[in-house]
Order: sequence, then C-alpha cells, then structure tokens
Amino acid sequence: MPAVTVDNPLTLPKVTASGDALARPVLTVTTAPSGFEGEGFPVRRAFAGINYRHLDPFIMMDQMGEVEYAAGEPKGTPWHPHRGFETVTYLIDGSFIHQDSNGGGGTIENGDTQWMTAGSGLLHIEAPPESLVMSGGLFHGLQLWVNLPKAGKMMAPRYQDIRGGEVQLLASPDGGALLRVIAGELDGHEGPGITHTPITMIHATARPGAEVTLPWREDFNGLAYVLAGRGTVGAERRPVAMGQTAVFGAGGSLTVRADERQDGNTPDLEVVLLGGRPIREPMAHYGPFVMNSQAELKQAFEDFQAGRLGTVPAVHGM
Repeated sequence: MPAVTVDNPLTLPKVTASGDALARPVLTVTTAPSGFEGEGFPVRRAFAGINYRHLDPFIMMDQMGEVEYAAGEPKGTPWHPHRGFETVTYLIDGSFIHQDSNGGGGTIENGDTQWMTAGSGLLHIEAPPESLVMSGGLFHGLQLWVNLPKAGKMMAPRYQDIRGGEVQLLASPDGGALLRVIAGELDGHEGPGITHTPITMIHATARPGAEVTLPWREDFNGLAYVLAGRGTVGAERRPVAMGQTAVFGAGGSLTVRADERQDGNTPDLEVVLLGGRPIREPMAHYGPFVMNSQAELKQAFEDFQAGRLGTVPAVHGM
C-alpha cells in the first residue's frame, strides 16, 4: 500500500490552506469494531458509533482487509440488491470483479475505484477473480456508501469505472504528503469521480513527521479514517491510529500529521479524508436499501421480491 504513487511528490501541484482559514476542531475519535461481510471477508466498520448528524451524507464505510489470503481463501459477496444510494469501492491491493443486473461491472485492482449508483435499484455481486482464489494474495480496500437525496433515489442506475491512474495527484508544500483526489474537488483540483451528492474523497499518505493542512469547504462535514499508521489530527494534535475515525467540527481547514516513528510494517500514515454536503432529509435504512420513509423501504423489499430490481444473469462471468 498504496498502489498509486509517485517517486517525487515535489513534482506535483501543491495544496495548502490559507493562513486565515479557521481550523476545524476534532469533535470525536472512535475505533472501528471488526466483523465479517459477504461470504466471510474481514472488515472494520469505520463509522460505527458515530452520530449520523456528523456523517450525513455518508451512511457507512468498511475497510476490507488488509488480509493476506492463502490459496482457496479469497471471498466475495453473493448477489444482493441495492436501492437509494451509491456504493464506492476503492481497492488498494488485490483485485475484485463486480457485476450488476443493469449491465455494469468490471475488474478493479491496485488503486482502481468502482462507483455504482444504485438509484432505483439493481442486483449486484462482488467476487475475487479465479486467479486470486487459486493463488491467494493480498487484499485491501474500502467500500463507502453515499446517500442520495429524495429527488435522486429513483434515478436510473449508473456505473463508473475509475482507473487508479486517473486520480488527481497533489502534494503538500514540502512534498511530505501525497494526496490522491478520487472524487470531488480540493483547492480547485478535480478528481475523476462524478458525484450526485456533492462530496470529496481523498486518500492521503504522510511520511513520518510530515504535516499537511488542507483547505476544506465550510459547507461540507469532515471525516478522517486511518487505514494504517499513527499520527494526529487537528491543530490540537489529537492522537489517531489504524482503524480510528476522527470527526471534525466546523471550519475552513483540517490538519493531519504523521508521527515521527511508525511501525515497521507501516512506513507511513495512510488516511482517507471525506467531506460532503449534508442532505438533511429523513433517512430510513435497512440492509441494502436506503430510503426516506418506512413505506419506501417496504416498497423496496416488495419490488426486490417481485423481481423488479433486476434478475441474476444466467451467465455472469464469475
């Protein structure tokens, strides 16, 4: 980790917050509990225990792995439905095959992102390729769920295949931090992901002792999830470590700093930074459906059971 990098970050465009930007304070730091998803791959529930008013428009995020599979061990998910939101799968190491009943899908690996707008509904499957199942290997990634506003919940499904080489690469002024803008905008630099709900998603790598202060939209919330390593967040230098999520308060900038000393198997601090404009609508969430009311949830289940969210293809290429 990471899959997408550069030899010399000083060659990249530099990003820094203005000196008069109000620093966002750190409101909470929570630790993600571990669990299993799909057919049994390990996950950390990054947003568990965080009040939804701090997450909106994000619903949940799982860190998948990091795990070194033996031959025959890699696992995925069975076919399952979605309606009312978007799933964003960012794969740092390994490979995953996606397919949906709407005809979308493909293979993502080593820094690629699969962005699926479920909208009005579809069926979906995620599985490791046969080559990975046969050989085993490293698997590590994230899946983020982004809510859709009521006006967009029944839009037509859509699939975006974002290659790792397409992400916008930026750096801190001293080159100590590398920033990968996957979606949204940072200081005028746009990431490749097309978002219906305005958000920013960044994977940042900070070398030991490096600090970066980024401009952050004041109408967005602010979250930082530590994929690996140790460091601090906020001007108050609140300690964070792997598997922890920091929630920022209001302001125009946020700060992340890597500790001078990291673990031997984790040379840098790896952080996912998220921001989004809150939707501030009622949310009814159960399993694979995210709607605005219990009646809409009931309708989603009825539509799924009646086959109106699509059918599993007879040959799905897995």
